[in-house]
Amino acid sequence: MCIRMSDLRLTSQDPFHILYAENHRWLQGWLLRRLGSHADAADLAQDTFVRTLKSQQAAFIDEPRAFLCVVAKRVLCSFWRRSELERAYLDAIAGMPEAVVPSEEEFALLREAVATIDAMLNDLPNNVRHAFLLNRLEGLTHPQIAEQLNVSLATVERWIKRAVTQCYLASL
Repeated sequence: MCIRMSDLRLTSQDPFHILYAENHRWLQGWLLRRLGSHADAADLAQDTFVRTLKSQQAAFIDEPRAFLCVVAKRVLCSFWRRSELERAYLDAIAGMPEAVVPSEEEFALLREAVATIDAMLNDLPNNVRHAFLLNRLEGLTHPQIAEQLNVSLATVERWIKRAVTQCYLASL
């Protein structure tokens, strides 16, 4: 779902409107310095403000730029993770025979699925997300994950349960 700021019915006195008006250009510049791409910086600035709007914290922010930096860093991490997955996918299909390479439509569906899964797992700690992905993508068993991550079996089971619960709640 794409939300354009122009579609929102905000008054000039609305705390979110003020936050956006006073900080959008600065945030986009901050992101541009990290990304080197005007288009990506604009997209991620919008994503940052959408997340801020969804959190409904605009009225309670004491340090707007510090708050926006924290949110933008999370958005950046998600962006880099998705970019890394996309590059790995493109590298994998580059070596495949043309007959088995997915179509553009299939690629778009896969990309959407990866973005959905990434969003579902976004709020999980790295170790929980890593254990879940080892289980679901690599097919490792709980004991294998415990050994690889050097944690107890009970910890892995707790992490997997937490990730599955997160995915279930995100799908509602």
